[in-house]
Amino acid sequence: MAAFHPLAASRVRISPLIPAAAMAGTAGAAAASCAQHRRRFCAIVATAAASPVPAAAVTGFDFNAYMGEKAAAVNRALDASIPADEPPAALHEAMRYALLAGGKRVRPALCLAACAVVGGREAWAMPAAAAVEMVHTMSLVHDDLPCMDDDDLRRGKPTCHVVYGEPIAVLTGDALLSLSFHHMARFDSYPPDIDADKHPARVVRAIGELARCIGSEGLVAGQVVDLEMTGSTETVPLERLEYIHLHKTAALLEASVVIGAILGGGSDEQIESLRMYARSIGLLFQVVDDILDVTKSSEELGKTAGKDLASDKTTYPKLLGLEKSREFAEKLLSDAREQLSGFDQETAAPLLHLANYIAYRQN
Repeated sequence: MAAFHPLAASRVRISPLIPAAAMAGTAGAAAASCAQHRRRFCAIVATAAASPVPAAAVTGFDFNAYMGEKAAAVNRALDASIPADEPPAALHEAMRYALLAGGKRVRPALCLAACAVVGGREAWAMPAAAAVEMVHTMSLVHDDLPCMDDDDLRRGKPTCHVVYGEPIAVLTGDALLSLSFHHMARFDSYPPDIDADKHPARVVRAIGELARCIGSEGLVAGQVVDLEMTGSTETVPLERLEYIHLHKTAALLEASVVIGAILGGGSDEQIESLRMYARSIGLLFQVVDDILDVTKSSEELGKTAGKDLASDKTTYPKLLGLEKSREFAEKLLSDAREQLSGFDQETAAPLLHLANYIAYRQN
């Protein structure tokens, strides 16, 4: 499959996990590779003027109201998905704590918006929207563990392992991951108006997509390479940093969009356009996250600021500088918008605004 290029997000393909041999090499060779990619990046991005973000992609669309409405609907679905008092009480309490602690619900909103843009009903994608938030929360619970990123603040609250201990936090993540697939697969998760002939196949396809994007070809792969690079004395090439984030962060955003389009009955062409849109905003999300980590306080972010710098992680600002990272974000935003050009712009308004939100969010 084609390798990812930072200025061709519309052509990106997720590749297999980088072999150990490819990760090896002298520090001098790595530095030379990094310099080559940086020169190529700067030369191209310097020619792309950053276009201002319109106040509204479609006149009259209230993005804040849209996100509030979708977050409330998703929160109701999440609240109903986990029993409050049934045994094992400690596990269910920890699952509810992690899942209902807040959050912007960007991934569920993307799932619902993708379903709508291909002509589907929100109820068809709501189980999947809840599922991707369960997976996302699982990844945060595990990512915060002492054996991983070792963080004690998430969504403005103490992390799961700080409150409930490491063993319960590990099991909380495991249970949320299992619940996500169970929730999508249950027949009674869906409304009675679904197409009884086509919907089961769509659900199977969507489940397969989600599993691929979070396993050894997606989120987990990115986390593994991230751990290998943290604290390394080797100069990390730009393409390897992109590999980490395209898998660790972008893959779940991709799954959120694609499974929404699948469950909405989208054509293969529509699904692939939305896949490319999702990969652009997925990498954009991480570039912006890296920028915010060095420009915002812990209070503003709701999580520990400067954590990447303290743990000696390679980030876009560290590799490219702050200004070039911002220019890269503008290019990714432009690529995402381009992928939506073939859809009805009124129906695509939530996806357009979500891309803008990801680019210009402040936490």
